[in-house]
Amino acid sequence: MTGSSRLHQPGLLSGAFHFIIIGIAAQADDAGVWPYAFLAMSVVSFFAWVANYRRYRQITDLPTSRVASAAQGYVELLGRSELIDGEAVLSQLSGTTCCWYSYEIEEKGSKDEWRTVDKGQSVRHFHLVDDTGRCVISPDGAEVLTTEGRTWIQDDRRYNEWMLMPGAVLYAIGEFRTGTAIVLAVPDENAQTGALLAEWKQDQAKLLERFDLDKDGKIDMKEWELARLQARREVRRKLGDADVRPIEGMHLLCKPADGRLFLLANEVPDKLGARYRFWSCIHLGIFIGLGSVGLVML
Repeated sequence: MTGSSRLHQPGLLSGAFHFIIIGIAAQADDAGVWPYAFLAMSVVSFFAWVANYRRYRQITDLPTSRVASAAQGYVELLGRSELIDGEAVLSQLSGTTCCWYSYEIEEKGSKDEWRTVDKGQSVRHFHLVDDTGRCVISPDGAEVLTTEGRTWIQDDRRYNEWMLMPGAVLYAIGEFRTGTAIVLAVPDENAQTGALLAEWKQDQAKLLERFDLDKDGKIDMKEWELARLQARREVRRKLGDADVRPIEGMHLLCKPADGRLFLLANEVPDKLGARYRFWSCIHLGIFIGLGSVGLVML
């Protein structure tokens, strides 16, 4: 099952916009476009500075709370990530046991560019545990920063996977509630996808009709990948109305209703805050420097 988590590092809050702007300006073959390119990059860095500085202030201004004594509302927690008993999570691509995963599958096009053909993140609940207690983490809608990732290429496809691992450091900022925690009772998506594919294999004629794109009477690797992706989509639609299981007296951390930062990271806050501060200074310098150059050149 997938949700709406975002995954990035602080330095990437400007995305690839700077490089896109430089590429467009270089292709224009007209020196007159460069002042506007510098101004455009200055604007991008302004918003990146605001985003990084906002995160830096929220990380440094919030005191770290203990699970057992945390106040209701917006809090910062620091502990370790652990699976909920009986709620094992397997990463989508490698089948690794983890607390949370995000994945992206890219395919190389005719111009050697990579385009995304499938992506998603898990929303299965897991625990943040410190020396005073445990809190259920609902990761749907979180901004996740993790150093645990891998990338590999196979058959003109690039597979990217990121995870939060059991037993690792877990830093979290979000809305803290105590009462009835709602835990998703979600069947294993990988197992259901495999079962659906096995069911399709029983009717070879229909399988060929749906996925034998080159009509050679067999399903090759790319066609089977298409069938697997389609099976996964159908399973996700069925899991969209998954049952929930209430647990009384549990602590829950989830996305704030007022839109404030909901962050999960496998780093300590001091290190994370320092990186956000560094990138906010970098983007502030780019904003002022390129903005001044662009205005002078006009």
